[in-house]
Amino acid sequence: MSMEQSAPLQLIIITGLSGAGKSTATHFFEDSGYFCMDNVPPTLLSKFIQICLESSGRLTRVAVVIDARGGSFFRKFFEAIDEVKKLGVELRMLFLDATDDILIKRFSETRRRHPLNHGGRISDDIREERSLLEQTRERADYIIDTSSLNGRELQEEIRRFTQGFVGPRAMSVVVVSFGFKHGVPLDCDLVFDVRFLPNPFYIAQLKTLTGINHEVYDYVFASEPAKAYARKLKEFIEFQIPLFISEPKTRLQIGIGCTGGRHRSVAFAEFLFKELTHERITISRTHRDINL
Repeated sequence: MSMEQSAPLQLIIITGLSGAGKSTATHFFEDSGYFCMDNVPPTLLSKFIQICLESSGRLTRVAVVIDARGGSFFRKFFEAIDEVKKLGVELRMLFLDATDDILIKRFSETRRRHPLNHGGRISDDIREERSLLEQTRERADYIIDTSSLNGRELQEEIRRFTQGFVGPRAMSVVVVSFGFKHGVPLDCDLVFDVRFLPNPFYIAQLKTLTGINHEVYDYVFASEPAKAYARKLKEFIEFQIPLFISEPKTRLQIGIGCTGGRHRSVAFAEFLFKELTHERITISRTHRDINL
């Protein structure tokens, strides 16, 4: 099978001190569309990259965490890096660091065991890990000291590292129609109520249909209040989208509710699905209670 693909494989290697924020970095790359793997033994890296190259373009952006947890395998780290570079891969290495006192505090707060712990003091474990990673730190393309950074600040610092390598941050928008009598979805970020509009349920020829049917959809949007509300709702959400993206937020769920979740809310969910547009979002809709 040919290993050629239209664009070079982009590989991010995440490494650094335990407790310095590698999990946060991994989540960032997952949200940016990267295929991520944690605690990859260096000896398996080139084999994994070959699989990616043979994926017919399905795996073109990959982030892997390689650190001192690999134990004796970690000694093969630089050898593995050199092998991967020979495959024509675009490779960049991100090293996350923090001061000893901050790392000790983080391990104390989470009560996690340091991966190099052998029953001694955590300060000794951190010192040993620093020694193992000394050359890795020297060869890193970018070093982030997370000692004084919160989660959001760390993500923004990672974004600076990936400038020009990772595409613009995208956000998934999910519009959910539901019926209030069945309960409000707990995972919605925004909830809007359209029960003030005329209800197709009381129209004999529309009762058994849903908001997906054009007869119900046209009935819902026939009134001036519905048209005005739809216009204002669209403008309001479009105003918020870039603000949510810059938060940063990777998923926005919008709930649209009516009494039963079959007519008015479905029609409005369909409206937003068709009308909401932004170059930095992907949009989908689901009708939770349409069959109840």
